[in-house]
Amino acid sequence: MSNKNATAPVSVQMVEVTEDQDGQRIDNFLRTALKGVPKSLIYRVLRKGELRVNKKRVKPEYRVQVGDLVRIPPIRVAAAREEVPVGQGLIDVLEASILYEDKDLIIINKPSGLAVHGGSGVSLGLIEALRQMRPEQRFMELVHRLDRDTSGCIMVAKKRSMLRYMHEALRQKGRITKIYHALVLGRWPTRKHQVDAPLNKNELKSGERVVKVHPMGKPSLTLFRVLRRFGSVATLVEAQPVTGRTHQIRVHAQFAGHPIVGDDKYGVDENNREMKAVGFRRLFLHAAELRLTLPSGERLRVEAPLESQLLDGLTKLQESDRDGTEGTND
Repeated sequence: MSNKNATAPVSVQMVEVTEDQDGQRIDNFLRTALKGVPKSLIYRVLRKGELRVNKKRVKPEYRVQVGDLVRIPPIRVAAAREEVPVGQGLIDVLEASILYEDKDLIIINKPSGLAVHGGSGVSLGLIEALRQMRPEQRFMELVHRLDRDTSGCIMVAKKRSMLRYMHEALRQKGRITKIYHALVLGRWPTRKHQVDAPLNKNELKSGERVVKVHPMGKPSLTLFRVLRRFGSVATLVEAQPVTGRTHQIRVHAQFAGHPIVGDDKYGVDENNREMKAVGFRRLFLHAAELRLTLPSGERLRVEAPLESQLLDGLTKLQESDRDGTEGTND
């Protein structure tokens, strides 16, 4: 009798990077090459220098190039699991959430609570669901990521050429603009237009990522604009990350003294409980808008509406504070 949970030893692999793989980050390259291997193990292999590219150690942000020879050390890989079928309910939600689609690209209003990909205890994520929904599509990969609890615009490439184009656009400032909406605790000052604070990412033994402002961290800049106030209780703000660090908006909001409502990692538990009573039962961070130029030169602007639960909560806040005004100067 076979054991589905058994692990299979893998010998050293020597993999040459093809043209289709050119430009991928080495960590993403490995996640594709090592299906079933936990992300934490992949990063451990990189940290320990057990992986070599052209006989040299590389960092996780290294981007592979055509002809690179990647030496992957022996890793015990979990036996392949049976594909978890996507339910009709999720299919219906995702089909209704498509904001834009052409032959090369899909932009979806991702629901909060849905991980972008499976792994780390998550059996089914957005990308796995999309691949089942489009079985005829030979290639489908995430262009970027959103936290599981963050909703809104996320891009999925349907061709390798589009993935490369988008990754290059993301590396060049100003070519892709991401606009988020966040409800933060307290009264955000109108004059506070940006948070410029370096961020340092740490990974705990559990694999959980924690980000903190630290002088030795990577330069990080987020632009903020007040959209609506709810007295001194909360402020709806627009956040535009100029850099793209992990948890950037969440940590910058916390650093400014106004954590995001519903943030169980960087927020305040007591305040989150109070806001849950109003109706905010999730992280109020939403990727509301994307602006980009397609390879054809066409300018594209896509907006993702807020889910009804958040809109209802905002209505309740507004009713409890009839003096809420938009863009009031401090």
